[in-house]
Amino acid sequence: MIHLEKDQTKLMVAVHGWSGIVLGLLLYAVVFTGMAAVFAEEIGIWSAGHVESRSAFERPIDGAIRSLSARTPEKYHEGVDLFEIGDHNLGAFFHRHETDPDGTFVSRGIYYQLDSKGNVAATLHGTGEEVFGPRNDDALSSFLVDTHVRLHVPDPWGLLLTGILGLAMLVAAISGLLIHRHLLKDIFTLRRRANPVLVDRDRHSVAGSWSLPFAFILAFTGSFFSFFGTIGVPVVAMAAFGGNVQALSDAVFGNPGPPDPRPVVMGNLDRITADAIRRTGEIPTFVSIENFGRADAKVTSFHSPKAGDIEPVTLLYDGAKAQFLRTKPSIGTRPSAGGTLAATMAPLHFGNFAGVLSKAVWFGLGFAMCYVTITGLRLWLVRRRETMRSLEWLDRTVTVVGFGLPLALVASAAGFLITMPLGSATFWTPASFLIASGTVIAGGLLFGSATLVRALQFVTGLIMMALPPLRLVAGGPGWPETIAVGQVIIPALDLAFFLAGMWTVWQATRQRGRRGGAASSASSTMAVA
Repeated sequence: MIHLEKDQTKLMVAVHGWSGIVLGLLLYAVVFTGMAAVFAEEIGIWSAGHVESRSAFERPIDGAIRSLSARTPEKYHEGVDLFEIGDHNLGAFFHRHETDPDGTFVSRGIYYQLDSKGNVAATLHGTGEEVFGPRNDDALSSFLVDTHVRLHVPDPWGLLLTGILGLAMLVAAISGLLIHRHLLKDIFTLRRRANPVLVDRDRHSVAGSWSLPFAFILAFTGSFFSFFGTIGVPVVAMAAFGGNVQALSDAVFGNPGPPDPRPVVMGNLDRITADAIRRTGEIPTFVSIENFGRADAKVTSFHSPKAGDIEPVTLLYDGAKAQFLRTKPSIGTRPSAGGTLAATMAPLHFGNFAGVLSKAVWFGLGFAMCYVTITGLRLWLVRRRETMRSLEWLDRTVTVVGFGLPLALVASAAGFLITMPLGSATFWTPASFLIASGTVIAGGLLFGSATLVRALQFVTGLIMMALPPLRLVAGGPGWPETIAVGQVIIPALDLAFFLAGMWTVWQATRQRGRRGGAASSASSTMAVA
């Protein structure tokens, strides 16, 4: 039990309510898109029809990288980043670090996109910010991730905004914990036969209580990522390195040692990747090469956490000899509690430390947070409806955002599937989202909340049911082909979208004629959207 004085309880209730009202809808948008972003990789495979199951790092890459190094100016050999793109193809970014006239620290170079045979499919010149935009085949997954990370607001303001929203979630979680006088009782209290307001309050309390640990984790790790690059790095660089961001990066992430610029033929990269896979049991998520073609070349291989662990694994190799040196901390040169904590931030935030299972758990907990946010807003409005009639605009806004966002997201998926074969998905994916959003906003101005909720549910369900056949009509692979190559993600998501669409349509028709359908149907809509 948590005991607070009456005045303190009233204060906590006010803090809890206003922290949700001021930023609640933006917080809902961030968490809801985060639910989708958890499965961004799987959605990318499904939407683009990727059927290759063998990683680029399991195929020979040494010859292709040597060929690229020969055609790349030596000034861009300072660093080489290797990573997978598309249908397990390879991306290679030869670059150097420099500071723009405005003081911005950038990586500038040449980005090569290779096909499955190791041939150059595209060559892009510029900074990392300029060349790493969405491609036609990953426009949908990139759109989902960028919406979650920065709400498509330009840097650094988008990251600052999501960081502030993370802090708002932390405030709401702490104040919500403090106002529960009987926390253990509230976790299991669900009065199904009470009046609708009490039923919604119980559901809100139960969902909020069970998801409190997740709320703390999500809020803390999300704020960390948002503020780390926008505030943390510049402040630390100014305080400890005279504003030199490169020096900070070298000290925190680099591999210190005496420079040796003698030209030396690089060791065999295939030997390095094979050894890294053998040692970790995991395919590299990223490979970084420092000082390519020099005697002091170093190769760093980054891997997902091992089974039963939560900290990612980083291996360091001598680039010239292709020899394993040591397991390296993700941050710093020596293992430390702070470095371990920082390294676990990404797995904890995105829930990818145990594959699909942990992602599914994070998805469910994310839904709980979305449900808590929407029901909290509606409960706040219900308690003030008689005394503050001017809040009708907020009631409509909650309906438009709460039920319109799922519709806009599935509309963007439909737009992607239609336009990807035409090569214009990078434009039409966000455009479809904006068109659907504008339509929903117009509906919010014309119809009442209950009618609008049922309409949005119904249309959302129809679009979800249409996504699997739309994928096939657009030229996507069929189930026999995907199952034959072991790519079960595509049929699994087909089934998930179709069944979820049927459930959403059923919920919309079931709510017809009921009063207050908007509040009582929030859970089912978000669960399947």
